[in-house]
Amino acid sequence: MWTSRVFLLLVGIFGLQVASQNETLTIDEVSLQIDDFLQLIQNGSLSTRADSSRSLLPSGCSLACSFLSFALPGQIAYPGSTVYNFEESRYWSVQQQSNSPTCRFSPTDAVGVSVAVLALRVTQCKFAVKSGGHATFAGASNIDAGVTIDLINFNQVAVSANKKETAVGAGNIWHDVYNYLQPKGLTVIGGRVSAIGVGGLTTGGGMSFFSGRYGWACDNVNKYQVVFADGTIRDVTYSSYPDLYFALRGGGNNFGIVTRFDLATYPQGDLWAGAETFFYTPETAAELNNAFYWLNINAPSDPYAQVILAYAYVQSFDKYVVASDLQYGKPIANPPILKNFTDTPRAIASTLRVTNLTGLTVEFNNSNPGGFRQTYWAGMVKNSPTLLTDIVAIFMEESNKVKDAAGITPSIAIQGVPLNMIAQFSKNGGNALGITAADGPLVLLNIVYSWSSAADDARIMAAARAVVARSNATAYAQNLGHPYIYMNYAALEQPVLPSYGQKNLAKLRATSKKYDPLGVWQKLQPGYFKLF
Repeated sequence: MWTSRVFLLLVGIFGLQVASQNETLTIDEVSLQIDDFLQLIQNGSLSTRADSSRSLLPSGCSLACSFLSFALPGQIAYPGSTVYNFEESRYWSVQQQSNSPTCRFSPTDAVGVSVAVLALRVTQCKFAVKSGGHATFAGASNIDAGVTIDLINFNQVAVSANKKETAVGAGNIWHDVYNYLQPKGLTVIGGRVSAIGVGGLTTGGGMSFFSGRYGWACDNVNKYQVVFADGTIRDVTYSSYPDLYFALRGGGNNFGIVTRFDLATYPQGDLWAGAETFFYTPETAAELNNAFYWLNINAPSDPYAQVILAYAYVQSFDKYVVASDLQYGKPIANPPILKNFTDTPRAIASTLRVTNLTGLTVEFNNSNPGGFRQTYWAGMVKNSPTLLTDIVAIFMEESNKVKDAAGITPSIAIQGVPLNMIAQFSKNGGNALGITAADGPLVLLNIVYSWSSAADDARIMAAARAVVARSNATAYAQNLGHPYIYMNYAALEQPVLPSYGQKNLAKLRATSKKYDPLGVWQKLQPGYFKLF
């Protein structure tokens, strides 16, 4: 039976949630509540999972987990529990699954996130935040011996009455968002793989099938609901916090925990899309590289068209293949803008058809299976078919050195960033990425290795690193290099934020110091790409 002191502590915490969804405690109030919580343990009124004896009191992350479990019942999961194991299994890469947090916290609202941030500050417990968990490297959205805040319950999707905006919880995956909007003839600008999370993709940039018309995901957020380092919950828009709004458009997890995105919403029905696959030959590669080059130049004439050109090694065949993933935002087969691709002969398979967005993202997801060791690396170069030929040759040379690794699938995806897409980056004061029309058209590179055994980690990472280094050197030698590194494709060792340019990096750092003067997001949330 609860003592009066336990009851008063509970009233102090839960009264906040009853009062207002956006009303929050201060760090001093949470600190006092944690002190009271410890006294209740010490005098025997409460016991904790960490240590039920009164001689040892929980501290650090153990204390944070115990306090949150008491304050917000049912939202903490400990190692060995069904919920903990389930949530750990929801990471895409084996490296992320390998992290073992002290506990996992799955809040149900932004106030819960606020309480957690303050409790983690008081206890000086390091933490990670997970939306979809699709990053490749350990520690990106999971943590050892800390607390992982899992936004799994932030799965709301709601369309405004005028159908021009959709409120999307940060714990959604894109499949669920599109599946909700599709029957309404609507879409938002988001990910192209169904299982990717809303939060990480959007704060890192976020290329979409419709980016030629609307820009990236970060260019289409009307409002961010953000939990600040001081625990307050604020709506961030271009007019309310222009500096922070800018920073959230590509600045990653350095500025707060976004719990909701209010996204610009557009009419969208079926589209024509799919992939044509070819066995690699120099002739086929040259035709497709040239087709890609010309599309990157001509895309402004028909911004409904986009292409991903992907080269991959298929271990079971001991052969390389090349796939042209074509997307056209209308249900019109074989549009003239994509004729150079569809006229390329010798395809061995095709999935081109009129489909819907959900179906297309599922197709992409099926070509990106989870449960493997993964590494992503990013690059950006200027538009040139001969440079693409050189980069593909480098990719094959380095991949051949490791193609005997168990379960390996090396690939390189080549994507256009044409001028019509770049023009959208300047909406509402511009994003933080540092790409301008003077740079374009550009080519975004995603180097991917997937494999089975940790014994091969070092040599596969070396191969991927060499592909990036050699490709950049080759591009710059031809005066075709570009510094930008796309956060959502980057390896941990790549300098993502400095690649946005000195001016934008300085703006991001100034914004961080303004809204997080104690460096909570830099020090207590150590994972992913940091500003300092």
